[in-house]
Amino acid sequence: MDISYIINELGEDREHYFNAVAPPIIQTSNFKVNTVAELKKLFEDEYSGYLYSRGLNPTVDILRKKLAALDGAEDCLVFNSGAAATFAAVLANVKAGDHIVSVEKPYTWAQRMFDVILPRFGVTTTYIDGTLIENFERAILPNTKVIYLESPNSWDYKIQDLPAVAELARSENIITIIDNSYCTPLYQRPIEMGIDIAMQTATKYIGGHSDTIGGVLTGSGAMMKKIFDSEYNNIGSGIQPFNAWMLIRGLRTLPIRLDRITSATQKIAAFLKEHAQVEGILFPFDESFPQYDLAIQQMKGACGLLSFYIRAVTAGQIITFCESLQHIMMAVSWGGHESLILPRCASLAPGEFDPANKEHRMLRLYTGLEDPGYLIGDLEQAFLKAL
Repeated sequence: MDISYIINELGEDREHYFNAVAPPIIQTSNFKVNTVAELKKLFEDEYSGYLYSRGLNPTVDILRKKLAALDGAEDCLVFNSGAAATFAAVLANVKAGDHIVSVEKPYTWAQRMFDVILPRFGVTTTYIDGTLIENFERAILPNTKVIYLESPNSWDYKIQDLPAVAELARSENIITIIDNSYCTPLYQRPIEMGIDIAMQTATKYIGGHSDTIGGVLTGSGAMMKKIFDSEYNNIGSGIQPFNAWMLIRGLRTLPIRLDRITSATQKIAAFLKEHAQVEGILFPFDESFPQYDLAIQQMKGACGLLSFYIRAVTAGQIITFCESLQHIMMAVSWGGHESLILPRCASLAPGEFDPANKEHRMLRLYTGLEDPGYLIGDLEQAFLKAL
């Protein structure tokens, strides 16, 4: 299915809403039914039609169709955040006494679920280095029900061999879930590589403007209905129509934004690699990246997120560098129009900084839509002030 058709036409039955070019926001809590038989059918299967906007909603459905098609998946559910989507995907596939294998250092709220919430119900998690398939093989137990992936990771960009993990999981009857936020479906399609559930935080590239939050799950129709009938409806974490409409708007420019961001990031990466105050960079599409061959094999691009190690002997130098930036803002997340910096040392306790530990000198940079020369000038003046 052509991406231009998906983004601009799929799901948009304009003749049903006055031929408006932009779809309407169906801002309603519930829906009228005409017969008792119709109501009975919806009570028995709320996934079969419109009953209450906690479940299905016409504006949200337009977005669902587009996102499922972009992933090459049968179906899609959209949540009010990426954390909610991750929680629902995992919770729907485990029960008391089950075991999860997860890549090490996953997204903060995924790890909190594994470490704090699920242990209350007897669900345990083993963390592994996901760069080696044999680590998955060793970690699987008779009660393993879920393998949780994040490829690439959003700090060190470690990658998993997705077809190999999917094949292993299928042989053991284990559900695979991936956080695909880094690549989006435009640059990586995990469903086509055999992964059961693909998650992405629509807050980032899908929205693209840092003004709304959302989370996406795609997979088989049966899996999405399973999650809808339990976690999605019971927790009430579905996205609201207005936010869905904003994500539809964001989708319109997704390809061109990713193209510009990717082009600019390549120039930023080249600048940082040659800078005297930078020890090295981490970027999946740079030839120095440890898993470069795997990256170019299963990813079409690497977007705008990279990390670099600054040559600093004190945390103060890193702080000065970040606070001297005039155009690159210090903030979490990524995927919007604005460029962002995030220092790893911000999570350290006072006195914990060790310059010999490269991770303490790591900064994560997101390249937005600004001109790369504008950003390089900002980085250069901050280097001069700090180091």
